[in-house]
Amino acid sequence: MRDLPPADPGSPDHRSASRYLGWLARRTWVSVSAAILFAVVWMVCQAFVPAVIGRAIDAGLTGRDGRQLLIWSMVLLAVGLVQAGAGLLRHRRAVFNWLSAAYRTVQVTVRQAGRLGAALPRRLEAGEVVAIGTADITHIGNAIDITARGVGSVVAVVTVTTILLLTSVPLGLVVVLGIPVLMAVVSLLIRPLHRRQQAYREQQGRLTARATDLVGGLRVLRGVGGEPVMSGRYRVESQRLRSAGVRVAHVECLLDAAQVLLPGVFLVLVTWLGARFAISGRITVGQLVSFYGYAAFLVSPLRQLTETIDKLTRGHVSGRRVVSMLRVRSDLRGPSLPRPAPERGDLVDPVSGVVVRAGMVTAIAATVPADAVAIADRLGHYTAAGAGTMLAGVPLKDLDLVSVRERIVVADNDARLFSGPLRDDLDPHGTGRAPAALAAASATDVVEALPDGLDSEVAERGRSFSGGQQQRLRLARALVADPEILVLVEPTSAVDAHTEARVAARLAAARGGRTTVVCSTSPLVLDRADHVLYVEDGSVIAEGTHRELLDGSLAYARTVLRE
Repeated sequence: MRDLPPADPGSPDHRSASRYLGWLARRTWVSVSAAILFAVVWMVCQAFVPAVIGRAIDAGLTGRDGRQLLIWSMVLLAVGLVQAGAGLLRHRRAVFNWLSAAYRTVQVTVRQAGRLGAALPRRLEAGEVVAIGTADITHIGNAIDITARGVGSVVAVVTVTTILLLTSVPLGLVVVLGIPVLMAVVSLLIRPLHRRQQAYREQQGRLTARATDLVGGLRVLRGVGGEPVMSGRYRVESQRLRSAGVRVAHVECLLDAAQVLLPGVFLVLVTWLGARFAISGRITVGQLVSFYGYAAFLVSPLRQLTETIDKLTRGHVSGRRVVSMLRVRSDLRGPSLPRPAPERGDLVDPVSGVVVRAGMVTAIAATVPADAVAIADRLGHYTAAGAGTMLAGVPLKDLDLVSVRERIVVADNDARLFSGPLRDDLDPHGTGRAPAALAAASATDVVEALPDGLDSEVAERGRSFSGGQQQRLRLARALVADPEILVLVEPTSAVDAHTEARVAARLAAARGGRTTVVCSTSPLVLDRADHVLYVEDGSVIAEGTHRELLDGSLAYARTVLRE
């Protein structure tokens, strides 16, 4: 079996949910086709078993011919072996198809989230994204998986119907007319189930988003006394979600009951008619046993057909959510014909007047920290307001966005550590730069205190580390990336003065002449910068070295010395 997930998931067809599911099937069409083939063989072998048993009874037992009984017994054994082998191969392919569809969906949605970047929270609720990775990938995988069994069930029903028509036209007509009736009754339940599942998914997404917001702002809520109010609102919405889930369960219960009751009634009818025909001599005893076997067997493909409709419906609902996310467009759209990337040069933000000189450590000290954050976003081309930002005289909006992201990295304190081995978090590409980066970020002691060093597991969001430890590890991760231009936003705000001094002293050496921007008002950091820009009301009003600005600008001195 091939490795999953694939390195390149491909470009999804997001014109509709049906087209997206079709795209998933086409991406693994060999495996999907093999699963369908094995499912057809698996189901057809089951369909032939009653016929073989009937022939064995008529030829071997009724005719008392031991040789014929042995022959048909061997045929039954062969059919059983083929059925078992086909079933095993079908299941193996089905598992691969399920995993492939689920992983590929995760890949394209994560890639879309990365493409949207800072625009993601503005365009989509957190609950929508979380629901895709928790519930929707299961339903999408089920929709691809059930395709093989659905096709196999259709072929099996056609096979049994043909055999019945060749043996007894009245019994064959009962099957031909009865199956569409059964499917029509089931389809009447599928449509309301589809609507209620869609409503449930939407409420689930909104509640998940609210839960995420509550967890993220719990400390603030407790501080202002708003925890009871927000918990009350969450309680009300959770009850609404529960009620929506109960409404979905009502239809699902009816559907499950119909899947058992209707085929059962069908089985009784076929058996009763077959018994009457056997008594009247129109069919043999062996054929009667075969007819009973056919009727009993048809319960399985009929249930699988209804299951196919159900899972395809659920997959369509989930596919619609994925398609909705894939259709979202960022505020920043790359040019249709990007210009060639320029060579090394200065990075200029005309809005604030910030000029970042190539190969130097430039510090930005702002009276209002939000102004420095806004400048960092424009320098990294993360907002539409930064459309005029230029690199070596070329506007960033005219460059390929992927190239901009590779050359300019903005590291702020909103970044998170990911769960998993720390080594993979800091150095996902295995560059080997992690030890040097940890030393530059004064985070070597953090790793040495872990039981397995860099191979230690990181808890979700890095909760096992203190705020200062997380900040130093995030700085080390940014240094490992080693971009042409690195923009750091308050990289030492959560560490003590001694650690801050070590980081400030080592940062320039770690960057080795590459362009570095540090947004900070810490004197320890500013004193180590090659050039300092002082920002007030969003614009640069003074520049020079830290010492020069302290002597020449009273406002700068008050800002950085907290006087």
